[in-house]
Amino acid sequence: MTRDDLNWTVYESPIGPLTLVVGPSGLTNIYFPGRQPRFAEAAKRPLADAVGQLDAYFAAELQAFELDVDLRGAPLQQAVWRQLLEIPYGTTTTYGEVAGRVDESLYDPALEPYERARIVGAAIGRNPVPVVVACHRVIGADGSLTGYYGGLERKRTLLELEGWDGPARRPERGPSSGQLEIL
Repeated sequence: MTRDDLNWTVYESPIGPLTLVVGPSGLTNIYFPGRQPRFAEAAKRPLADAVGQLDAYFAAELQAFELDVDLRGAPLQQAVWRQLLEIPYGTTTTYGEVAGRVDESLYDPALEPYERARIVGAAIGRNPVPVVVACHRVIGADGSLTGYYGGLERKRTLLELEGWDGPARRPERGPSSGQLEIL
């Protein structure tokens, strides 16, 4: 695919202007402000299907996108991105949970299982189609908001749009977790 195969538009969303890029096989990229490359003005098109679905999503009328996406990346990245597509609207999961759902054969054999969440986090950070491929639904193991390509405020806004009202899960309070409270 070359730049000549791409069409683009700027979508004015509640989280700021998003540059949408579509190729022959579907949506290839969504860029946050200041992160998009330059595209030829002649390739600018309305992209009505993508814009219409984003309008419905931001109006809380659409919970699952029905857009073709053209995700290009290494096999592990693609497997992680496919997992993101499986996270239901209004729910969250953790990097570790996503890591556990990815085929073990895709990880470097020298990688310890506990290190997989970081590798998954790196793949999520390279998601070329945020919002549609819902990387914002992945949070820290302690329920905290962690890394988001578009910034944590955008992540929080997307989650709140979907009904999130704070950490999805809190760590269990065992005897050792309260040690500082004694002091």
